[in-house]
Amino acid sequence: MQQQPVLLARLGPARLLARERNVLCYSSIAGAEKVPMSQFEPHEYLNDRYKAIEDRLKVVRKRLNKPMTLAEKIVYGHLDDPETAEMKRGVSYLRLRPDRVAMQDATAQMAMLQFISSGLPKTMVPSTIHCDHLIEGTTSPQPDREGKYGGEADLSFAVKTNKEVYDFLATAGSKYGVGFWRPGSGIIHQIVLENYALPGLMMIGTDSHTPNAGGLGMCAVGVGGADAVDVMAGLPWELKAPKVIGVKLTGKMSRWTSPKDVILKVAGILTVKGGTGAIVEYFGPGVDHMSCTGMATVCNMGAEIGATTSMFPYNKRMHDYLVATGRAPAASLADSFKENLKADEGATYDQLIEINLSELEPHVNGPFTPDLAHPLSKFAEEMRKNNWPTELKAGLIGSCTNSSYEDMARAASVARQALAAGIKAKVPFTISPGSEQIRATIARDGIMDVFDKIGGTVLSNSCGPCIGQWKRTDVPKGEANSIITSFNRNFAARNDGNPATHCFVASPELVTAYAIAGDLTFNPEKDTLVGADGKEIKLEAPHGDELPSRGFDAGANVYQAPPSSMDERGKLSVKVDPASQRLQLLSPFKAWNGDDIKDAAVLIKVKGKCTTDHISMAGPWLKYRGHLDNISNNLLIGAINIENGKPNAVKNVVTGAEGPVPATARDYKARGLPWVVVGDENYGEGSSREHAALEPRHLGGVAIIVKSFARIHETNLKKQGMLPLTFANPADYDKIDPTDQISIVGLKTFAPGVPLKVVGKKKDGSTYEFPVNHTFNDNQISWFKAGSALNAMAAAFKAGKM
Repeated sequence: MQQQPVLLARLGPARLLARERNVLCYSSIAGAEKVPMSQFEPHEYLNDRYKAIEDRLKVVRKRLNKPMTLAEKIVYGHLDDPETAEMKRGVSYLRLRPDRVAMQDATAQMAMLQFISSGLPKTMVPSTIHCDHLIEGTTSPQPDREGKYGGEADLSFAVKTNKEVYDFLATAGSKYGVGFWRPGSGIIHQIVLENYALPGLMMIGTDSHTPNAGGLGMCAVGVGGADAVDVMAGLPWELKAPKVIGVKLTGKMSRWTSPKDVILKVAGILTVKGGTGAIVEYFGPGVDHMSCTGMATVCNMGAEIGATTSMFPYNKRMHDYLVATGRAPAASLADSFKENLKADEGATYDQLIEINLSELEPHVNGPFTPDLAHPLSKFAEEMRKNNWPTELKAGLIGSCTNSSYEDMARAASVARQALAAGIKAKVPFTISPGSEQIRATIARDGIMDVFDKIGGTVLSNSCGPCIGQWKRTDVPKGEANSIITSFNRNFAARNDGNPATHCFVASPELVTAYAIAGDLTFNPEKDTLVGADGKEIKLEAPHGDELPSRGFDAGANVYQAPPSSMDERGKLSVKVDPASQRLQLLSPFKAWNGDDIKDAAVLIKVKGKCTTDHISMAGPWLKYRGHLDNISNNLLIGAINIENGKPNAVKNVVTGAEGPVPATARDYKARGLPWVVVGDENYGEGSSREHAALEPRHLGGVAIIVKSFARIHETNLKKQGMLPLTFANPADYDKIDPTDQISIVGLKTFAPGVPLKVVGKKKDGSTYEFPVNHTFNDNQISWFKAGSALNAMAAAFKAGKM
């Protein structure tokens, strides 16, 4: 879609601007040109958002009377109630007014089904749906694709097999005023960066890598679908006031070091849970030596340290990117607003990390966890020491984390050197363009030809192998092997469904070098390759233009706008076939019965790491994201049962038979027997997979009791009427046996800050008890009592309180 010139109208100094709750205020940017938030939303203005932030910050500054971080400015600049809100980092619950909602197709199904069930006629904030998760990538000829493979064949196949879902999302978007990005348009986060992200604004997205937009100075937070429904319905969004972790960057990157290495280094420092409950804010002179898309890479992978989001201060690199993507008026307005787009002098952080970019080495992280960080100079030694497979089986670049023009150009500069020496990739090498705009531009500029000549396979503009949509056929499941990607996550079985695949994460240029060498002990900074003529060559450091010198080529028209007329939208219908195996209308969960939970079974006591991939796997299960009952058949099938050390095998406490976790849960539900899950640290880390909370609720679960939660998953559980509880003493985890009966006491007086009590009963009749903590506030307790946040919202809407 070609960028169109935006017609701008001048705002008079005394024009009144209607804001939330019909409050009227005067614009302080008197005489400034009115700037649409995007070319697709000509009547939603950035000026209005900046004015609202400015007004709120005037109140907040008087109340706080201290220098503020950038994170505080943007978060508190979106407060629903700046005059009365408590603002204590890590303590207060904030009610916020985000400017935008973005949903990817896998999560949008459930979000739109929930929105439909609320009975509201249209979304109240700009919202979009992006079809990027349901396209399976192939790297070898496939019978179901007429012997073809790769991008075009995969997209064509996806459009046919997912037609029911795409039609549902397209018609639901049209009826409820949501923009729809068709299959093949690209990955949600790249599309947002190119079209919607704006400095200083706030967005929530139903994908954990929503923070990608922090590369453009946006506060972008990954959430569950129920949170998205709240915001689309015009309700405030609730978030615990984040702590702020400052990362000061000094120096300048050189040679093989890239922005990816910044976040790989930070992940090694903070670990997968070190950012939980915090915004990571980058600042310092080193920031200005990083491209806008490089900053987006850093923010994107901040999800791997559990951070609420990550962000950078507004600078010229962001200005240049806005201009290059057809948003020069927005860049000019941001220039005039820049004092609100950086931290105040003297602002303090809850934790401070300093990284000298001049000393930063390239990194490779993994396997099996994104925080196992290895400097390149030590990586080969670590491979040998740990007996990880050194022979590389595949290299994959792209994904939402690293699919910018600069990423592709730098990877191509490495590939060109190999081609000049007559060398091709020694292993399968795949490229996932981040968007149709990126694909069209690298095709025009010859970069695609380089990847083709080196032996690469260009996949569709979609997530593909990064989220498990990879029809891999070269390695049998269970066979140990190594792959390297420029993606963000590398949990066991994440990319190809094979738990024995050792996945390592690095920059696109480093992945390209490894694909050419075929050996993970190769160090491109010092080792050589043998050319076709038998001579040794050493790869030079990669280089690539930050932005295309000839501008971006928008490519094919991939956007569907909703009808602008309410009358026209009102005539549309969204139908779901009751016999569908892909879509299912929702029935409300039952409200709390007013009593404590008594004698619940332990469905599973989980051993060790339990991510949302363990709780609700992706890959082939993605096709059931719109059908709650069908997708519930993957509930906790990846979690390891501490009783037997096996996945998906638990003992039914009623029958004594061992069986799959979902089937056992269904049996308990049919008997009216409530059940709980017992887990370890950082339970629910990973993708913002709302289904990981919906499924246990649907199958009769009442509580998840763990040592600690990942932020998004804990909120998702609350939204669905579950009880996410943490051991006051983590050692109490050891008291519970999988055969115990669990009662949860104190619900009749359920109150914020007051622990509940677990009473356990052993098979021999003996009992034990201990306190469990929770983070519910009054509003969230109302969700629990109503049966879900959606039930509470529907009741409020029906009562005319919305």
